[in-house]
Amino acid sequence: MKNILDLDRYPLDQPDTPAYADMVAAARAGLAEEGLFNLVGLMRPGALAELLEHIHPRMATESFHHSRWHNIYFQDDVDGLALDDPALKKVETANHTLCHDQLRGTALDQLYNWPPFIRFLEAVTDQPELHVMDDALAGINVLEYRPGEALNWHFDRSVFTTTLLLQEATEGGAFEYAQDLRSADDPNHAGIAALLEGKIEPKVLQQTAGTLNVFLGVNTAHRVSPVAGDTARIVAVLSHYPDAGRQFTAKEQMGFFGRVA
Repeated sequence: MKNILDLDRYPLDQPDTPAYADMVAAARAGLAEEGLFNLVGLMRPGALAELLEHIHPRMATESFHHSRWHNIYFQDDVDGLALDDPALKKVETANHTLCHDQLRGTALDQLYNWPPFIRFLEAVTDQPELHVMDDALAGINVLEYRPGEALNWHFDRSVFTTTLLLQEATEGGAFEYAQDLRSADDPNHAGIAALLEGKIEPKVLQQTAGTLNVFLGVNTAHRVSPVAGDTARIVAVLSHYPDAGRQFTAKEQMGFFGRVA
């Protein structure tokens, strides 16, 4: 993994060292205070360039164009809200997707399955165990946002989300978020409506290619702003779960990937 990751800066392979303990402590502090942390430049430039050489032609010819209108909850109706409530305003998400079976043997596949990386995620997210998915399509996804495309406002279903930025957009494609916009005790529908109406200024996360991000998105609304310019935004999503054997349903696979494994 030393040719793929900057293990001098981020000693994921040295869990018994003070440097590793400091890295975990800093990541946990970021999650507690900001709801996220970054490992800037985790993937080495050479490995990133080789990975993009694999991704670009496949994205051009094999990717699934995912496009849908949805509200921030991804639900047709929400208890306590009228169907015309501004918190249920529809927004559009569009991107192009490659699945795990199109990425086998790549640096992403190696990172996803690497035990020290999984142990690090367990340590920083306070999970007793994490496992790769038993799903041919969903464990790793690479998402490309071309001009005019965006990941619109939503909340995550999983406790945390792990992404690796592979290519920055020329314009747009910024990761924006409204931290802790809701909670388990307060759905804050009025605050959500205000965000969708542009009355709340979201935070903007500036990232560079090769950066790993772990993000707590269950109660923090977030999006990728529309991409413009000549260069698309490309990001990998690496999905690990506390329970072994996790799979998407056939309906979920068809909805997200346009095919069933």
